[in-house]
Amino acid sequence: MIFQKVQLAGAYVIDLDRIEDDRGFFARAWCQREFEQQGLESRLVQCNLSQNHSAGTLRGMHYQVNPYKETKLVRCVKGRIFDVIIDLRADSPTYLQWFGVELSADNHRALYVPEGFAHGYQTLEANTEVFYQVSEFYSPGSEQGLRWDDRAIAIDWPLAPTIISEKDRNYADFTA
Repeated sequence: MIFQKVQLAGAYVIDLDRIEDDRGFFARAWCQREFEQQGLESRLVQCNLSQNHSAGTLRGMHYQVNPYKETKLVRCVKGRIFDVIIDLRADSPTYLQWFGVELSADNHRALYVPEGFAHGYQTLEANTEVFYQVSEFYSPGSEQGLRWDDRAIAIDWPLAPTIISEKDRNYADFTA
């Protein structure tokens, strides 16, 4: 795997280190040892799959609070998404900054989302599927979110949202 730091402290885009031949390619998509060597969370307890019917579907911005903060490894396995994270760690040099990257079934990229970050994405194609692994079990009482269009953060989404859940639409703007 090829780990690329992004401008938000502790976050990475991870590309596959592909071995190719006339059959196609082979690549490691997850390795506990390699994550530990990078100093990244390597405990994964749950895998989730999200299927989205329409382009423009927006999910986010979600996070869990103590004691259930979670790290995520996000990969698009069908279609394309614009994946976004926001650093919510008050002691971080990149506090309240956001980063977005296109993940697709074609580019095979993953986004490593450290704990203390909000996460969300927008589908760029119909019938898109997102697979993500998390370091903590889902805990409904610890789930939080902030508005996808919070003006103080000003995420530059590529499309106008076509579908967004009532819950995601009604999150408040972020307050420290």
